[in-house]
Amino acid sequence: MGDTSTSATMISKLDIGDPLYLHPSDSSTLTIVSIKLKGTENYPVWSNAMRLALEAKNKYGFIDGKCKKPKDDQVLANQWERCNSVVITWLLNSISEELFLGQVFSKLASEVWTDLRESFDKVDGSVTDNHVEAV
Repeated sequence: MGDTSTSATMISKLDIGDPLYLHPSDSSTLTIVSIKLKGTENYPVWSNAMRLALEAKNKYGFIDGKCKKPKDDQVLANQWERCNSVVITWLLNSISEELFLGQVFSKLASEVWTDLRESFDKVDGSVTDNHVEAV
């Protein structure tokens, strides 16, 4: 039992600047950007809006892979799982229903982000193709 109270105290002492901190308003039903990703046509705007929103909530590390799951602390590992799940739901809440079906079984926010980028970020290819045609 002492373990549980120590764990609860540890989580409650997380600083607001810690990526593992969850504010009471950070629920899985939250929509953190006002546009839904539809595909290639709005990916650049959506991804930038999502990146800004995640940075504002100090959760961008969950999609760029910098916030890693702690291996030596089960309490913080569980908190990391909670945060990762919240970030996944924020991503899922911001994509069209068609895209949602392909992502809903994902386990890592970083995998959802990478998959969406690889599927819809066609800017580099388009710029290169346009540049070649213009020459």
